[in-house]
Amino acid sequence: MRIIRLILLTPFLTLAAYASIFGSIRGIVHDPQHRPVEDAMVMLRSKTSDWSTTTNTDAAGQFSFNAIAIGEYTVTVVAPGFNQMASDVLVNSGSHPVLHFSLNVATTKETVIVSGAPEAIPTDSATPTTLVSRLDIEHTPGAARTNSLAMITDYVPGAYFTHDQLHIRGGHQTSWLIDGVPVPNTNIASNLGPQFDPKDIDYLEVNRGSYGAEFGDRTYGVFNVVPRTGFERNNQGELVLSAGNFYQTNDALSFGSHTERFAYYASLNANRSNLGIQTPVPQVVHDAENGYGGFGSLIFNIDPSNQLRLVTSLRKDYYQIPYDPFPNDIENAPIAANGFAAQYPSLDLRDGDHESDAIANFSWVHTFNSKLLLTVSPFFHYNAADYDSALTDPVATTEHRGSTYGGGQVSFGANFSKNNLQLGVYSFYQQDNELFGATFNNGTGNPPFTDTEHPTGSLEAFFIDDKFKPVPWLTLTAGMRPTHFSGGVSENAISPRFGIALNVPHLNWTFRAFYGHYYQAPPLITASGPLIQFATANNLGFIKLNGERDEEHQFGLTIPYHGWILDADNFRTNVVNFFDHNNIGESNLFFPITIAQAVIRGWELTLRSPRIAHRGQLHLAYSNQIAEGGGAITGGLTDFSLPAGLSPLDHDQRNTLNLGGDITLPWRAYASTNVYYGSGFSNAFPGQPYPGAYLPQHTTFDLSVGKDFRESFSASLNAMNLANRRVELDNSVTFGGFHWNNPREIYVELRYRFHY
Repeated sequence: MRIIRLILLTPFLTLAAYASIFGSIRGIVHDPQHRPVEDAMVMLRSKTSDWSTTTNTDAAGQFSFNAIAIGEYTVTVVAPGFNQMASDVLVNSGSHPVLHFSLNVATTKETVIVSGAPEAIPTDSATPTTLVSRLDIEHTPGAARTNSLAMITDYVPGAYFTHDQLHIRGGHQTSWLIDGVPVPNTNIASNLGPQFDPKDIDYLEVNRGSYGAEFGDRTYGVFNVVPRTGFERNNQGELVLSAGNFYQTNDALSFGSHTERFAYYASLNANRSNLGIQTPVPQVVHDAENGYGGFGSLIFNIDPSNQLRLVTSLRKDYYQIPYDPFPNDIENAPIAANGFAAQYPSLDLRDGDHESDAIANFSWVHTFNSKLLLTVSPFFHYNAADYDSALTDPVATTEHRGSTYGGGQVSFGANFSKNNLQLGVYSFYQQDNELFGATFNNGTGNPPFTDTEHPTGSLEAFFIDDKFKPVPWLTLTAGMRPTHFSGGVSENAISPRFGIALNVPHLNWTFRAFYGHYYQAPPLITASGPLIQFATANNLGFIKLNGERDEEHQFGLTIPYHGWILDADNFRTNVVNFFDHNNIGESNLFFPITIAQAVIRGWELTLRSPRIAHRGQLHLAYSNQIAEGGGAITGGLTDFSLPAGLSPLDHDQRNTLNLGGDITLPWRAYASTNVYYGSGFSNAFPGQPYPGAYLPQHTTFDLSVGKDFRESFSASLNAMNLANRRVELDNSVTFGGFHWNNPREIYVELRYRFHY
């Protein structure tokens, strides 16, 4: 009955966050005497596809484009009796760049004037943002592989991958958005890899903190995906094939095309390797992975005021869980180094993890006029993670979870001369099916058990947010996000947020500051019956999980200079009920937990160059960050407490640096690199064998070289960790025990483009 009710209610659920892929572009056109030019034609054209649209200036010389997707564009102005004029502009989600065109009287020879420097950075936002394009993903070593997160970790400060999980700004909780619609997933530490295949992404916008009320509550990062749409193709297909060491291959076939009103894109992909997830020892043992998936995007413009968008995605992946084959080391043996308590006995385990994910997002975008926009977006999401062991394993573990989400979003935006108002409500209903079980063949005498759980929950959040621009160089933001969650617990939160962005005229430097609160709903995972008995036998208890509550302070500065963009920010996040995860005894049953308190603070720096001599471009991302926690376990498994005061969390790493670049070479060739440095994560066993409170620092070098052969064929050689420098990244336990960074990987990729 609940499913029937969900289906009936989905089209009417909620007005949702305008944290979408849309922004707007406004401007004014005037003549040399600064008089408005009426009825000038203004054309907006994408720099990466064939998409374009036009409008005309009004009596005041003003024009606007609403519902513009994230990306890079060129605006061209044409008026009788004047020279044609063009300017480049970058659109981020929720940004509203304002352009000024001063037309010159035409001479007998027609000319096209490119106005000043392009609008390369948002000057009206308090949110630090990193924008990664389709070309960045294709050229960054290893970033286009299906399960790669290099498109994030290579470009975003404070983002790194350890114990098989993406961390950003010291936390796990992040949100993926597709076409601006949040993909709900309340689970943490149970899924591996990105939400979408990087090859299906046109732009990836990463927002880290300082969100307006419309952006949701995932404090640590929001990954806003603009998918491939078909506007960049004309009856074109692409075949991608690769092969490399560890018997790896990563292949895809995609098609796309468009007319003036309709565009489609569809892809299929498959991958496998003998090197799947991070290993607990330098040797690669029992670590194969394979997967396949598909993606589809449809856009239909009913008329100039109504657009329909549909995005679908399906993935299935399997990962073998690597194990430690050495019986006398710190993980497997009760020796003095680990206090005579084996840390993670994984000898001879044959565990595996199956994951499935399916998404359907539909959006109706209605433009009332140049100032008012409505978006209605029902969605469906299914996510499953099934962990199984061989029956002969010392501890044969079963943990199956399937989560079904249904909901929708509707957002309303009003864009006036000095105000940009967003309001709405976001809601979803969730139903989980969970199976826990274990059989003990290790002589401990623990009886086997099986436990099933069927928790349900829902979330509703209203928001209102306004950007007020009293003068062109100052933007004030104020918003509020009341949220109600019901599941294992029932909670309410009101999250106020305030921001300021001040742009210094002539210099074009932008200072920004932010203060705000967030509420992150807890996973629905519960325990009862035999599972509670098993936890009790291991001296553990179970407390219902409450939501995480965060308070963020941030300030920053963006400096553009001749096409270079330098961005620096400083932040501090105070956390109550910090989400983490831990296992039960010697089993592979992992539960989320909440820690009473955490403080994450740091400063970040990004630098991006223009095309140097039309050939090369550089990017840098640096973070100095401290992630500490303390206090009792306030939710989940009550198996430990942190010392009094604050101490480093297991993923605390003080310094991370990525420095990369690409260069165009003669004969239609290119080369791109990325150097990663990490100062080392916190050490759970000082002196065993590494001295000090932190594990060793580590540096890796990645390289990609490629060449285009005519218009239809290209080839590249990719190498990750070219020097094969190996180091123990962390000695916390998830998915097979401790974790070492990956060894050297080398593969060749071929791309063939064709018409049909």
